[in-house]
Amino acid sequence: MPQHAKRILAVLKKSYPDAACALDFHSPLELMVATILSAQCTDVRVNQVTPKLFKQFPTLHDYANVPLERLEDAIRSTGFFRNKAKNIQNACREIIERFDGDVPDTMEQLITLPGIGRKTANVILSNIFGKNEGVVVDTHVFRVSRRLGLAQGKTPEKVEQELMQLIPQSDWSALGHALVFHGRRVCNARKPRCADCPVAKDCPAKR
Repeated sequence: MPQHAKRILAVLKKSYPDAACALDFHSPLELMVATILSAQCTDVRVNQVTPKLFKQFPTLHDYANVPLERLEDAIRSTGFFRNKAKNIQNACREIIERFDGDVPDTMEQLITLPGIGRKTANVILSNIFGKNEGVVVDTHVFRVSRRLGLAQGKTPEKVEQELMQLIPQSDWSALGHALVFHGRRVCNARKPRCADCPVAKDCPAKR
């Protein structure tokens, strides 16, 4: 691993020892639903919606059998609610039919479910099953990793591949969480707080 990447990773891990998934969940099903809802929506908003949602629909069968309009109403404030409701319901139906009622624990299986791409699958795999099969590249990871010179890709998929080649697999999850925290707390999109940045000396954008 290049020295600048090694320094950045070490400093970020030290600066954000509490870095973890910001979504509230207690089961694989809850995390799957929360990650689907988080598309084009803040984690804060999702966490406001899910406590009531999880009480209304505690099982796969609850999501699979509810009238779609009722599920849409329950998640309306997360945006794109019609598409999200359809994906959640169909994903739950497929898990019941194809995976014996267990949320899959492999990338290959997860990405076959409606509403689940690599980002969502990576969140589930790392936070539920402890598997580092990729790097979660959300808007913060995409922005910060490019600013820090860790990646140059112009799509989340390309940035993920670059980070996977650059950073040891054992640190993929930790890197993703740390970059998210750094993006939220310091390296903001419009006004990055470079004077407060712990990795400023290794940042090409700062220089």
